[in-house]
Amino acid sequence: MASRRGAVAWAMSGFAALALLATGVVRAGLFDEGGVLMVQGAPGVIHFSHDPEHADYSWLVGAEWQTPSRWVVGAAYFNNSFDQKCQYYYFGKFWPLESIDGNLYFKLTGGVLLGYKEPYENKIPYNHDGVAPGAVPGLGYRFGDFNVQLNLLGTAGAMFTVGYDLFK
Repeated sequence: MASRRGAVAWAMSGFAALALLATGVVRAGLFDEGGVLMVQGAPGVIHFSHDPEHADYSWLVGAEWQTPSRWVVGAAYFNNSFDQKCQYYYFGKFWPLESIDGNLYFKLTGGVLLGYKEPYENKIPYNHDGVAPGAVPGLGYRFGDFNVQLNLLGTAGAMFTVGYDLFK
């Protein structure tokens, strides 16, 4: 019975997250002309503290739609620090830091993390049956169709991503 309740809670959480993302997509005009589809990858994570249970290799692949008004919606599939396959579905915005450099930007995303399960479910806050809210701030630099970004992963670590603007 407990596993059935967990599955129902997971499904309801996922449905709520998708509904919130869909509402944001419609309100933000995410699919206006002039948007960019960016693909991204990350070869690993830099952890702030050593844990012998950390996986030898963490990675990430993802896709993100960026609007001319700087709104973003995306999804990432990754191997977490404990060798579990996870997803991050998110919505956010980025801001150019033109006073420093025209190619520098700050990005903030928020969404739902799926996949942190036992025995590591307590490694991220507010996790329930592998579903938790997530927020990722990042600092990036664009050069042509490419970008590099440093993303802060809570208090656990940081991840460098490399992205490419696939379609404009």
